[in-house]
Amino acid sequence: ETMATSVLRFLGPRGGASALASSATHRCATASYRPINNAATKAISANNLLLQSCSSRFFSSSEDLDAVKRRNIGISAHIDSGKTTLTERILFYTGRIKAIHDVRGKDGVGAKMDSMDLEREKGITIQSAATFCRWKDSHVNIIDTPGHVDFTIEVERALRVLDGGILVLCGVSGVQSQSLTVDRQMKRYNVPRLAFINKLDRQGSNPTKVINDLRNQLKLNASQVQIPIGLEDNHLGVVDLIKNKSYTFDGERGEIIVEGEVPDDMKDMVEEKRMELIEKLADVDDEIGELFLMEEEPTEDQLKEAIRRQTIACKFVPVFMGSAFKNKGVQ
Repeated sequence: ETMATSVLRFLGPRGGASALASSATHRCATASYRPINNAATKAISANNLLLQSCSSRFFSSSEDLDAVKRRNIGISAHIDSGKTTLTERILFYTGRIKAIHDVRGKDGVGAKMDSMDLEREKGITIQSAATFCRWKDSHVNIIDTPGHVDFTIEVERALRVLDGGILVLCGVSGVQSQSLTVDRQMKRYNVPRLAFINKLDRQGSNPTKVINDLRNQLKLNASQVQIPIGLEDNHLGVVDLIKNKSYTFDGERGEIIVEGEVPDDMKDMVEEKRMELIEKLADVDDEIGELFLMEEEPTEDQLKEAIRRQTIACKFVPVFMGSAFKNKGVQ
């Protein structure tokens, strides 16, 4: 009972979890798996989420909770956009897990976040699952949510405790029906978000189209902070528009990050997209707006601070890109 209450109390500064504390004491003890159907899923989702939160040991007994920066991050998308694959890579690159496993459990293990046999068999997320990782001086609680429309209520419940969200989009399909639903839910709970355009290794991937979808269909003030180096079979990495550096990924699992200069044939595009980023920020950020009017170039730190300010204020959505399955762009 004490642990259940502690998990809810420390789940985040947004305060959504604290509202559930009064009913926490019996949920952790009574949560159990039942046959999966729509009605049962709605009934047990809160129990299972809390159970996984408790069993994942979010905090060690010796950890000074007040000294740790905590972030509650949700990963949401339309079905088959690569949410769970992305989460698996995040856990691997932060050192939370030592090996990467396939979503469909082809290796007999399955992805970390898919704990149910049915999830591993079907290759989809059925119930929200919680885990954590450490990055630098921050403690990050991650909630991987279902993408199927039948489990929309799972996403709704998870969003209430989030500090921020990652909206994952397929580089081929772009904004889809559940993308619209998730975006509406994030707006309802004022959840700041960034977008990750995934699957750039797939035939027909088109990040420019996806960004236009974000602006036109979701009405978001979105702009890319990266440009892909090649697409489809030629996708090698990304160019960071803030640092003006290229990043490619070597090693068996992309664990070796290679920083380099912007390729010569991409310099014009990088300059164009960087100016587009500055213009989008200038529309909502006073500091960048003043620099833009005075025709002064913002520094790297000024850009980072402006992106952070306006993302938290839900006035800007930075767009990252890569291929989680091919281990590119997540690092």
